[in-house]
Amino acid sequence: MGDFELSGTAAIIATLAIVALVLLAIFLFRKMFKKNSNEDLTEKYKDHHWSSPLLARNKYPDVNAFNWTRPIFLMGLAAAVAVTLFAFSWTTYDKAVVIPDGALEMDEEMEIEPPRTAEPPPPPPPPPPPVIEEVPEEEILEEEEPVFEDMDVEEEDVVEEPVVEDAPPPPPPPPPPPPEEPEIFKVVEQMPRFPGCEDAGSEKEKQDCAKTKMLQYIYKNLKYPAIARENGVEGMAVLQFVVTETGKVDDVKIVRDIGAGCGDAGKKVVVAMNNLPERWTPGKQRGRPVKVLYTLPIKFKLE
Repeated sequence: MGDFELSGTAAIIATLAIVALVLLAIFLFRKMFKKNSNEDLTEKYKDHHWSSPLLARNKYPDVNAFNWTRPIFLMGLAAAVAVTLFAFSWTTYDKAVVIPDGALEMDEEMEIEPPRTAEPPPPPPPPPPPVIEEVPEEEILEEEEPVFEDMDVEEEDVVEEPVVEDAPPPPPPPPPPPPEEPEIFKVVEQMPRFPGCEDAGSEKEKQDCAKTKMLQYIYKNLKYPAIARENGVEGMAVLQFVVTETGKVDDVKIVRDIGAGCGDAGKKVVVAMNNLPERWTPGKQRGRPVKVLYTLPIKFKLE
């Protein structure tokens, strides 16, 4: 016997059918008991003598619900087994993810602006060399003889204390220089990786696995804009984002858009990477996590 598989629609129909049968059985039992209770049971059993008082606990067998205990139990057991079988046989299929050919290949003629990093200001220009001018001899004045002034102080002289003015408060210290922004690399020794491939093996196997998982994530969650689908818009949008030292996706930008909302649709999928259970594995330069600029092409192709 082959495997029994049940789609979601078939399982729902089967469950509704079982519920309908249960409700139908309840309706039939109620109708039967109501019909029997309307009969003149007192006249029917006036000359009947019960062999045991227990047989007459409901007075009349026609309305004794306990007579149906075994059939109802078997029916409930069959319904429970059927529901359990349907539940275990309910088969769900993952939606096939279609990844376009050459999804990570970009046009050679497309130029991507390199990342901008904070550059130190240029050094000031050197001072000009001193200019030595020759002074004519006739302009050289003879040095005047020094004049000596008598600074002696007699006893009767009154010496006034000099008035010292308060010095102005010192100027406030200059503000501290702004913190330097960490450099954003474009190529590093170990490029950042999409999460989920840390146990793949060698570094190359991890990179290949990360690219595959990233493409599966993107084209599984990418929603083709309705306006682009209606107008037959196809092509490749290019996004750039920074993978920080902690693996967070930051500063997502659309560097090439084909219009009709395709660029925004791709940006939405990239931003949602921060909601995944795991973050990116950050890029490393000389063994130290650094910020890395990542360029990602996303192809839109109508089926």
